Amino acid sequence: MLTVGLIWQFVLVLVLVHRERGSLRWPLLKDALWLQAPRSPTTGRVGGRLWLVLVPALLIFTAEIALIPDPFPPVTSHDFSAFVQSDAGQAFLSGNWGFYALIVVLVVFNTVLGEELLFRGLLLPRMQGAFGRWDWVANGVLFAVYHLHQPWVIPSTLVDTFALSYPSRRYRSALIGIIVHSSQSVVVLALVLFLVLQ
Repeated sequence: MLTVGLIWQFVLVLVLVHRERGSLRWPLLKDALWLQAPRSPTTGRVGGRLWLVLVPALLIFTAEIALIPDPFPPVTSHDFSAFVQSDAGQAFLSGNWGFYALIVVLVVFNTVLGEELLFRGLLLPRMQGAFGRWDWVANGVLFAVYHLHQPWVIPSTLVDTFALSYPSRRYRSALIGIIVHSSQSVVVLALVLFLVLQ
């Protein structure tokens, strides 16, 4: 059901952009959703060394995961890491390529085509009118509150504002948020693949 909801977010983004721009042609979609290389706010230069902004963003994102304890422990039935560490979880995943395919779809629609496209691609470029220069903070708070179904991740998700919303806004590139947020997906997919191969 979570995967279906994430796919729905992708469809919603496409519907809203089509309604706003009248088309889903790639040049319009790319512009509407900030799917472009980072652009310097001072010089206007695009790409190149500006991609180095990923280094501090990834460090903040990784440090947040490693250093900020969850104030509320996750409910065991909602804790995927507890499941994959259990004997039952490892037995379930062993050779289960169908479930692995479902996890791949889930993470693609979670960090690339779902959450990031909605929050950093659709909402963030349109929030300046309401929130001015603090649009990136409002975007980060909204993203944290969006995780109300997982209250234990809200504090760390607020810290993610500095790794996802701020650099995406400063350099007008949702790709920054997509890449940083997807870094955790790469790790999850690798670890689950290891268990499927066992």
